[in-house]
Order: sequence, then C-alpha cells, then structure tokens
Amino acid sequence: MKSVFSADDYLYFYSDHLKDEYSDEEVAFLIRELSLNEPRAILDLACGHGRHSTRLAGFGHAVTGIDQSNEFLEIAGSNAEKKGVNVRYLCADSRSYCGEKTYDCIIHLFSSFGYFSDKENELVIRNVAGSLKEGGLFCLDVLNRDTFLKDYPRFSVLEKNADLMIDRNRFDPVSGRLYNSRIIIRDGIRKDTPFFLRLYNLNEITTILNSEGLSVIKIFGDWKGKQFDGESKRMILIAQKSPPDQK
Repeated sequence: MKSVFSADDYLYFYSDHLKDEYSDEEVAFLIRELSLNEPRAILDLACGHGRHSTRLAGFGHAVTGIDQSNEFLEIAGSNAEKKGVNVRYLCADSRSYCGEKTYDCIIHLFSSFGYFSDKENELVIRNVAGSLKEGGLFCLDVLNRDTFLKDYPRFSVLEKNADLMIDRNRFDPVSGRLYNSRIIIRDGIRKDTPFFLRLYNLNEITTILNSEGLSVIKIFGDWKGKQFDGESKRMILIAQKSPPDQK
C-alpha cells in the first residue's frame, strides 16, 4: 500500500501539530506511563520522521522505527544523525512485520492506526502482540469515534502561505470509516490525495486488543495524563501482553 501522506506535504501542513514542545510532552508521557526508567527495546510503528524515536533513543533506549515511506525514513535517519543518537529505521509494512518477542514496548501514535481493512488492522495488532515480550507494554493513540462524530468537520480548509489543504469528510456508519477526499494545492499545482481512516470506539478497540492477549491497563484522554471520559477526543491506551495461560 502506498503511503497516505507525502513527507513534504505532511511536514509542511502539519507543522503546528509537530512542535518540539508537543513531542517533548508526548515522550515524557511515554517514559512515565511505560516505565521507561532504564534502557528498553522499543518499536515505533509508523514512525514517520522519527520525532518520538529520536527522542527515546536520546534517553538510552534501543529503538527500532518502521514506516512504509522511504521519504519519512530518510528524514528520520538524518534527524537521528544530527542528534547523535542511533535508531534502527526499517522500511516495512506493519501488516507483515513481526519481531517475535523482541520488544519491551511498542508505540503506535498520532492516529496512524486504521488505514487498512478491518482484518488487516487486526493483523497489525496481532503482529504487535507477537513482537512483544511477555509482560511487554503497547501504547496506542487513536481518535475517539464517539466524540469525534459529535461535531466533526464535513469540510475544512488549512491555508499556509498561498497553499491550501482542503478536506471533504464523509463518515460511513456501516464500515466505521471516515472517508476524506483531500485536495492539496501547492505552488498552484493541485493534487488529489483521498484516503480513509477506520475509526473505533473504546469497546471495539479493547475487544481487538483483548483478542490478541493484550489487556488494557490504562486509558487516557490526552497527553497531559487526563483520564479518559465521554468528552475525550483521543484514546491513549496502555495494554500489556498477557502470559499464554492468561489469554
């Protein structure tokens, strides 16, 4: 599957969401809630340009980042080199990559889960479970469908300089997918980049995790550590891999 976003467009239009202060807060949360007080083996799924991977490696962790986009991985590798840290970056598909009980922790952040069919999304979680050591922790960060659907924008325009990112959204209640007929206009050139994102409610995502032996132990509503409730826009779940006899 082709990467949903080009690295250049992503970093250009999402720059306000990728500020260092936000990334630092997210990594501080991960260190606290995943008990990363000593060196761990960590996998960053859909790592993008490595804003979490590079920071975690800076704390002494052995980090592997995988992404389907070589564009993102080249940027990630360059950033790690500039920071003087070592991160193993791999161009790989989360539907097929499995580290076979290699990692103490796995992270899958910034709504990067849900771009495949339901069975393929479940396969990603199965590979997560297979890649974790017994007792390992998984952090999944996704939108909360129940809250999102209350007032999601049917149309939105993000203008930056003279460039535009136009989103036209439609939610299909049968498939649970948000379809975005996105148009990007940069330097007067139009690109149509449609995609869909499978949205989950808490019950659905918990059921999928449990079915693969991942027990949800904490649920937060934001990166500041607020407990999840009916108004939370995000679901940040911490799940633990159960021993085989407890699945």
